[in-house]
Amino acid sequence: MNEWGSPFALGTVVLAVVVIVLVIWMAVLGRRLKKLRKQYVQFMGQSGVSNLEEVLLDLRYALDTQADKLNEFESSMGQLGKALRQVKGNVGIHRYNAFADHGSDMSFSVAIVDEAQNGVVLSGLHARDETYMYAKPLKEGASAYSLTPEEQKAINLALRRE
Repeated sequence: MNEWGSPFALGTVVLAVVVIVLVIWMAVLGRRLKKLRKQYVQFMGQSGVSNLEEVLLDLRYALDTQADKLNEFESSMGQLGKALRQVKGNVGIHRYNAFADHGSDMSFSVAIVDEAQNGVVLSGLHARDETYMYAKPLKEGASAYSLTPEEQKAINLALRRE
């Protein structure tokens, strides 16, 4: 029994305990590594690439390219929006009787304007034997020529005010 009390025997026991703990720790780490390797193979098996760094760099490049394209599209959309606001696409038509003795609203005023209220007003006044046409330019909703109430109504219709 005296043998267990010797420093050599005590060192052997401590060393054996340390080895057992290290073997258990290696088994735990081996199990974790196996699980991680399985996940890695699952992830990388579908990409056809054996290097994860390569995949991440490709994804980063694709994201940068998409961001550049998005900025390009936003710029184009801004330019299209500006151009669209300048298009004379708002049209208002008002039909009316210019003279009391004629019926059926044969006279008309047509306003063609953009959002800045620039454009033209066309008026056709129907008489018994002929129709008179007038064109008046518009700049910011006003004309150098006096506008009739019917022409003003056509402008308001074009701008969706009525």
